[in-house]
Amino acid sequence: MDAINDFISSLLPYTEWPMFILLIGGGLFLAFYSKFAPFRHFGHAIAVVSGKYDDKNAKGDVSSFQALSAAVAATVGLGNISGVAIAIHDGGPGVVFWIWMTALLGMGIKYYSGSLAIMYRGTDSDGHMQGGPMFYITQGMGKWAKPMAIFFSICGLFGFLGVFTANQFTEAFMGVVQPHETLLATSEYNWKLGIGFFLAIITSIVIFGGLTKIAKVASAIVPFMVGIYLLAVVFVMASHAGEVWPALKMILVEAWNFDSAVTGGFWGLVIVGVRRAMFSNEAGLGSAPMYHGQSRNDEPAKEGLVAMLGPFIDTILVCTFTAVVIILSGAYLEDGSGITMTMTAFETTLYGIGDVLLMVIVAAFALSTLFTYSYYGVKSLSFLTNAKIGKWYNVFFIVMIVFAAIASLKLVKNLIDLSYALMVIPNMIAVLYLSPKVNAASKQYFEKRKKGGA
Repeated sequence: MDAINDFISSLLPYTEWPMFILLIGGGLFLAFYSKFAPFRHFGHAIAVVSGKYDDKNAKGDVSSFQALSAAVAATVGLGNISGVAIAIHDGGPGVVFWIWMTALLGMGIKYYSGSLAIMYRGTDSDGHMQGGPMFYITQGMGKWAKPMAIFFSICGLFGFLGVFTANQFTEAFMGVVQPHETLLATSEYNWKLGIGFFLAIITSIVIFGGLTKIAKVASAIVPFMVGIYLLAVVFVMASHAGEVWPALKMILVEAWNFDSAVTGGFWGLVIVGVRRAMFSNEAGLGSAPMYHGQSRNDEPAKEGLVAMLGPFIDTILVCTFTAVVIILSGAYLEDGSGITMTMTAFETTLYGIGDVLLMVIVAAFALSTLFTYSYYGVKSLSFLTNAKIGKWYNVFFIVMIVFAAIASLKLVKNLIDLSYALMVIPNMIAVLYLSPKVNAASKQYFEKRKKGGA
């Protein structure tokens, strides 16, 4: 594992600047190019996701709400609970500001990629409708761009593994329950292996049921678990009201700390923020369009509006609340990283039971993320081969859950960071290349709305 980690770590620096330029530069370009349309129509986006504008005759397998729930289930999870803690551990409180900036630009990126997911849809070898970067790259850009789609799919085989989630759930369970002391006296390694097998069995029951079952489970769990988590965080913030503003002030001041201790100084700090924001909301990654491409919706701009709500929910809201609790509790000053830091924060601020409550929430987050992520990998392998072979990805996915339970946080974090950074490159090139098509569809849709036809 150390050898694999050293190899991945040596490749990561080469991906930082391409990822940064495409996400931040590309995000800024799209914000101005769209004349801030996604932000101006935020209210309409909420109305669309509530089902007010659903078209029952439109093509697709799931509703816009189910597609958003499934996409949010994959993103609202341990990226928001332990990903933020990792960011603060690696770059200090100021990194949260750069997570916000990336998320705002990410809303615009998601608007474009969600629109493209409807605009360019294909069918797999079983005749089922599909969407996502592989299809808007090959159909929108032409056959010459197919190597980009293949490269994206190969990286997706690794990027869409549930390794980070399985690893952090295991750490949370070991930290709170301490089963080797309280339940059964055996080694930590044996317990981690056992947890890995348990997660693998539960996940396999759901993921072999297919997309419809995933969408139903996700749309049932996600609103409930986000609600409980936000209630817990709001309670902490209300009971420590005097410390909320100093925590936010620290984020804003430290964001411009040119003497930051993080590797790479100020730009290193910004890159940590960009990386963790992408890990949190996946804007620019190209994963969510795979769900949005299967929405019962024939209007690209309408699905784009639904897609852009993802970064707002899981980064602007959930990540911010997590960060404030970590800072006001003082947990960021301690040694732990990842889920351990967040658990310390909750235990300190919620009268000693916060870590147990967080354990329950983490369990729900972890399972919903594992249920949804496998779907992305299946689509990647299906594109590279065919739908029948694609289903075998689930076996690889299940095996890697067990591996992740016993692996180090550093290894799984680096594996995902490298895969994500490589996937951003072909996806963002395609989104920028095809952005004029989205603008044309948006203009048509908003004009139709003005006339009362949408």
